[in-house]
Amino acid sequence: MRRTKQIDVKRALALAGTFSFLCSCSKACLLPFLTLYFRQLGLSPSMTGIIMGAKHCVTLLWSPAAGVLSKRYNKRRAAISCSLVFSAAAALLPLLLPPVGTPAAQSSTCDASNLSSSESLFDLTTSTKSQTLPTSTHKALLAATSPTDSVGGSGPPNRNDTEHSEIQLSRGNASAALNSSRREPALANATVGSLVSAERSKRSVIPPDRVQGEPENTSGFLGSLKVMKIENQLFFLMLIIVSVWEWVAAPAEWTVDDGLYEYLDFADASDRHSSTEVWGLLGAACGVGGAGLVVGQLSCLIAARISRSAVHFYSYAGLAVLALPVAVYLPLYVNKKRDRANGLLKALQLVYGSPCALLCAFTILLVGVVTSALENFLLWQMEDHGSTELHMGLSLALALLSQAAFPLLAGRVSKLLSPGRVLVVGAASLGLQCFYYSFLWGPWAALPAQVLSTFSSGALWWAVGLQCEDIATPGAERSIRRVYGSLCLHLGRGLGSFAGGFVVQRFGVTWLYRGLAIGLMAWCACLPVLQWKAPRQRRINYSRLLAADASEASDSESEAERDWLDKAMEDDRDNNNYERRVRH
Repeated sequence: MRRTKQIDVKRALALAGTFSFLCSCSKACLLPFLTLYFRQLGLSPSMTGIIMGAKHCVTLLWSPAAGVLSKRYNKRRAAISCSLVFSAAAALLPLLLPPVGTPAAQSSTCDASNLSSSESLFDLTTSTKSQTLPTSTHKALLAATSPTDSVGGSGPPNRNDTEHSEIQLSRGNASAALNSSRREPALANATVGSLVSAERSKRSVIPPDRVQGEPENTSGFLGSLKVMKIENQLFFLMLIIVSVWEWVAAPAEWTVDDGLYEYLDFADASDRHSSTEVWGLLGAACGVGGAGLVVGQLSCLIAARISRSAVHFYSYAGLAVLALPVAVYLPLYVNKKRDRANGLLKALQLVYGSPCALLCAFTILLVGVVTSALENFLLWQMEDHGSTELHMGLSLALALLSQAAFPLLAGRVSKLLSPGRVLVVGAASLGLQCFYYSFLWGPWAALPAQVLSTFSSGALWWAVGLQCEDIATPGAERSIRRVYGSLCLHLGRGLGSFAGGFVVQRFGVTWLYRGLAIGLMAWCACLPVLQWKAPRQRRINYSRLLAADASEASDSESEAERDWLDKAMEDDRDNNNYERRVRH
């Protein structure tokens, strides 16, 4: 006889925890710093918001669909492996784009003594023919100093004389910038970097071999990209790359979660499924802290040869590939007897039917909007106040560790506050954090506010978990968690990214954070009143019903119907006893 394979729950949880740790670590090495890389490329806040909003929309729509398809065709392990490999490859695509900035402009920690190398690099780039600075000031100066104007001629200027004048003017501006930077070393790298980036921008927009006045080929999408500005070209290319990248990376987490839960449910150990969340938080803390520490300690010489931002992309790809062997041995199970394809629809119906659940869902939507603003532009705000990637990585790591530490306080919090009030406290803590970030003053100024993540994230999701238990029917609790944690949160992040980018473009990061903090605090003031006015539903203890083997009985059965059934059974017994007496 074929021997049945024994189920090892501890081994399954160990593999799942390792996979969650590696995947979270790989994402944290790159994703928190991704918007900072967009800023270094020269993308505007509105462009950054659109790219990040598209990323969240892809996750919102594609993750559930990929999970259903991989289960239907029993290709979960293949979907996970392909997702890891292709996401690692897609993460390296942004490095193929031509750089706009220079290492001197990207690193504010480099010593001012490296200005000589920047000067030689600038002279080398300006010695190329047909290079002009694309600013109206330079064009006006060139027109004023043109030989034809001095003699009153109307013909076009000599090409060699014009190029010579442009190069001399560029070198003169660079020399003036370097002389002023010696007096003010803090502005040296930014000044030289802006001049070199302008040179490269002009070179990428107008190729050297193109003759002036030659008609351009604008047919097709690639032809339209050639006539765009360098910022618009980078925006569209980065939008495509990030969308494809998220499309191949999104199925992994959802599919692993489905397979592990059904495996543990088959072994009657589904209650231990949530233990892997702690390993994910610890992996994210190690990833963001380690990446910030490594990149922050890179010397200027290394940064000049290899882009400092490239370290984040290579770290993501390396850790994603490292998680591939763990994915091969992950315990996955497909429960063909139980169809969960419509689980999210049923969960949405349960949330829609409960007023308290609707209030919780709207709160999570607002939390997603605020969270997207913090994820997209917090590092911009820190960089403006002198923070390096070392400060950024350690600050974000402290926030994740504070969130992971909340289970140690959950027992005391549950005795003091109800789940509804904990939800209010968590949202209010997030609002206080957002308001605090608008008043940063130094590199380490954001560090104290990260401790509030214990309540703004840890307590908030603990209250959401209790809300799921209150309205869930048997087998629907996990689907309701996904409605809150995936659908509502990603929808809020997408909307917040789209709107937040335009607000930062118009008013700045400071006023964005202040506006979001005021709006969230106003909602927290109204939420207790709405919770008090909402009708309360009696919670049914389904575990007691299952223990009594009442799965076949209807929950809506009234006491009168039960009394009638008992009376009918007694009458049946009396009739049977009467027939027996007659026979005898």
